[in-house]
Amino acid sequence: MTSNDLNGLDVVVVGSGIGGLVAAALLARYGKRVLVCESHTIAGGAAHSFSRQGFHFDSGPSFYSGLNNPRSLNPLQQVLTVLGESLATITYDPLGHYHFPEGSFPVYSDAQRYQDAIAAVSPTGALEFQCFEQRLLSLYEALRGIPTLALRADLNLLPVLLRHYWPSLLKLLPLVGVVQASVGQLMDRDVQDPWLRRLIDLECFLLSGLKAHSTIAPEVAFMMGERSRIGVDYPVGSSGAIVQALVRGLERWGGELRLRAHVEQILVESKRAVGVRLQNGGVIRAPIVISNASLWDTYTRLLKPEDLPAPYRQNALATPAVESFMHLHLGIRAQGLDHLTGHHVVIHSTKQDITAPGNTCMISIPSVWDASLAPSGHHVIHAYTLEPYAGWQRGPEYEDRKRERAQPLYRALERIIPDLQARITLELVGTPLTHAHYLRRHQGTYGPAIAAGQGLFPGPRTPIAGLYRVGDSTMPGIGVPAVAGSGILCANSLVKPEQTAELLRLLNFSY
Repeated sequence: MTSNDLNGLDVVVVGSGIGGLVAAALLARYGKRVLVCESHTIAGGAAHSFSRQGFHFDSGPSFYSGLNNPRSLNPLQQVLTVLGESLATITYDPLGHYHFPEGSFPVYSDAQRYQDAIAAVSPTGALEFQCFEQRLLSLYEALRGIPTLALRADLNLLPVLLRHYWPSLLKLLPLVGVVQASVGQLMDRDVQDPWLRRLIDLECFLLSGLKAHSTIAPEVAFMMGERSRIGVDYPVGSSGAIVQALVRGLERWGGELRLRAHVEQILVESKRAVGVRLQNGGVIRAPIVISNASLWDTYTRLLKPEDLPAPYRQNALATPAVESFMHLHLGIRAQGLDHLTGHHVVIHSTKQDITAPGNTCMISIPSVWDASLAPSGHHVIHAYTLEPYAGWQRGPEYEDRKRERAQPLYRALERIIPDLQARITLELVGTPLTHAHYLRRHQGTYGPAIAAGQGLFPGPRTPIAGLYRVGDSTMPGIGVPAVAGSGILCANSLVKPEQTAELLRLLNFSY
């Protein structure tokens, strides 16, 4: 498909985040004529990377697992395999350090070393953790027989599961209670040690933006299983390498990505999506439209209010959202930092909740693993913390407020690198306005704050025929594996099960 030949498009995808690229590339792999429209000059959405003065920065996710391991359950790895793409990765352990006010704690992907680290702090907690972990790992092991690439979001799912994966379904039956539970419910059953409970809350928060009682158990089961069974890795070339691999896969199978193609409106005629209108006035028609924008942006910016049933629209827009972020992107001199590790989480105060803005600061220094991300003798740093969007506006006080609200990030970094200020050669401070502008996300949010037991992430379908959604505001939720899974669910629902079966054979899975 050439840029000038848009007649006969099957699918147009709005946005090139991981969910949109996965859906688009898979549909191209299935033989559909697919176009992805991205308003930014860089593909990738929240996972895009960017460069300044020789420093290459991640804009969002920095923790990955199973990117090139065929034993992994990571949906992204499965998609790359069937697209004929792969990633070079760097494996590392410990995966990071959590710095509490009373001391630092090393976090290992190796299960025994992780338990030993817990035992060094709390022997009682280590024993409790064994029971807690085993419940979650049992769920992970039961899920191993059902590849994410086999899943769909239509009525064909149940026959597929019953016909081809019934042994795995039988393994899941005794674990129905775990599947439906929050992590907090499992924690209440097995864990009484206060320090361990705080650790579990922190792990959940880092994963979902919510603490244990609001995080679903399968999400943490996946994380623990991948971490301990597969290990953690980082893509050579940063998160942008993941995006580039998906774009290559899209184009390899005949799809196209257009940058600087800002979609202003999804066109709806007779309650059916028929294409999109670009900001420059151009119209692209297709019988299927997939929005990778958030639910708030899709339903308020891309659609007219009358396009959706009023009660549905009202309920969807009432979905709570995780706060936005303050960001620091720094280039620093690396001399004397030979033993620096790559991931750190700093909790400033135990008197504040870990979800309080500025209290929990996440730090990634990926040049520890991939030296090509920074000029020789330097490191690249991405640090971020939650920050509400409300009250932010550009004006005379904007720069002063940026500096003030970034102070918790500087203090967190100085705990890792005490002489940080003297090392800085490049400094970029981002606010919720920055986050919202570059990612075109509603109030710069991290995604929906749908607590366990208080609602489900919606699937890809919408009340408008031919309009589908992918990304972190759809099933299965927040995080790179989850948004990749959302793209799989959407793409598979638009083709016959027999077409999916052909791809599964490439993964050595029966179907």
